[in-house]
Amino acid sequence: MLGTCLKTAFRHPNPSLQSSWNYAQLGILVFPLLPFLGAVGIVLAILGGWFTQYRAIIRSPLHWGFALLSVFMLITVSFANDKTAAFLGLFNFLPYFLVFVSFSTLIQTPVQLRQMSWILVLGSLPVVILGFGQLFLNWSSKIRILWFVVEWEIEPGGQPVGRMASVFMYANINACYLMIVFILGIGLWLESYRRMRRRADKPKDHPGRNTVTQGGKLPTFPHSLTPSLLDSAGFAFFFLTVAMIAIFVALILTDSRNAWAIAIFACLAYAVYEGWHILVAGVAGIVASVLCAAFAPLAIAQLFRKVVPAFFWARLNDQLYPDRPIALLRKTQWQFALSLTQQRPWTGWGLRNFTPLYDAQMHIWLGHPHNLFLMLFAETGFPTTLLFCGLLVWIFIGGVQVLQKLKSVDQAEDKLICFSYLLVFVGWVLFNTADVSLFDFRLNTLSWLLLAAISGVVYRHNYHQRLAVK
Repeated sequence: MLGTCLKTAFRHPNPSLQSSWNYAQLGILVFPLLPFLGAVGIVLAILGGWFTQYRAIIRSPLHWGFALLSVFMLITVSFANDKTAAFLGLFNFLPYFLVFVSFSTLIQTPVQLRQMSWILVLGSLPVVILGFGQLFLNWSSKIRILWFVVEWEIEPGGQPVGRMASVFMYANINACYLMIVFILGIGLWLESYRRMRRRADKPKDHPGRNTVTQGGKLPTFPHSLTPSLLDSAGFAFFFLTVAMIAIFVALILTDSRNAWAIAIFACLAYAVYEGWHILVAGVAGIVASVLCAAFAPLAIAQLFRKVVPAFFWARLNDQLYPDRPIALLRKTQWQFALSLTQQRPWTGWGLRNFTPLYDAQMHIWLGHPHNLFLMLFAETGFPTTLLFCGLLVWIFIGGVQVLQKLKSVDQAEDKLICFSYLLVFVGWVLFNTADVSLFDFRLNTLSWLLLAAISGVVYRHNYHQRLAVK
């Protein structure tokens, strides 16, 4: 049984893409720790996808949309305030569009989505372990072999100090990475839990019954549900339980308010999806308590602060870092980005031009305005940004439509894994409304791989539906 599942997971539905799929899996697995070696596998997968599926690639209207977006971005360079910086800024976008269009033909089935989730969870564990060592054991590392083939730089105590960054250059980047893995991992955890419930219910019911969790009931763990570790479903469940706890703790230690909120939102979304209304109420109560401790009038807030640790409420209302310069506040950055947009609404000021303009005005260096969409409005103008957002909406709506069409009991697990990827999509959008994730090579690549995964499953599903109609 386990061997059959593994063969199915590693086998590509299109034999001509099997080697590309193998390279992609190996590349994604090592990518967080060894970016260069991981990139080699991903590039080989991209080239294989282009060479074998170029006809399908050039026929896709969505891909033509990204080609048009590339043209728009190239045009904005000629109007940029600093054309050299704007040209270099294209490399945060155009190469990743190629990643997207190739992987959207390589990833075609929910089985591949599930396999990709497992790979990301497994690949994240060394990152988490190194992060714990960084904070609690003062681990540090500056390893560079052959310039950039192997390059690790871990700052002792975190970056900034006290916040887990692990192998990433900053805590917020690590937070976004862990947020993505956490959401996908919870999807796998729920899937494993469902399998165990079905197995536990089989002796009570006839063998063909397919039982899932019932609406409004919290997950329970009767004696018959406690499997041996030698059982594959049981091992997966307990492994994922430990992994998700570790990743969630690491996510908290990144001290990213943005990632905290998204992780809680994802847990609530899963609970609503499963019909665990009591859990929804419990989590909502905890969130409300933290918010009251942070933002309620002082008399009320003090009552909640007796229960809620200051680590949470003081971080939310900025009392943990009370002396930050006004120029570092997100509100100030967003107002400046909006003022730039108003001055050049059609062409923007050019990619990567926000930083020198902000430095000239505020006399402080800032890499980006902590909002991807405001940054694009300011740097590329309305037409380019609206096209970019329109393509993202196109991908998301396609994913939702596929999710709605998966109605049979046999498709319940596929529906859950598709839901988890759509939830990651929403989480990525939310994260980029208060930060920008594209400046890290690994995180940007991972983001486009996930978008491509959704798009690929949508394309294949619609293709088979068209064949069925004919």
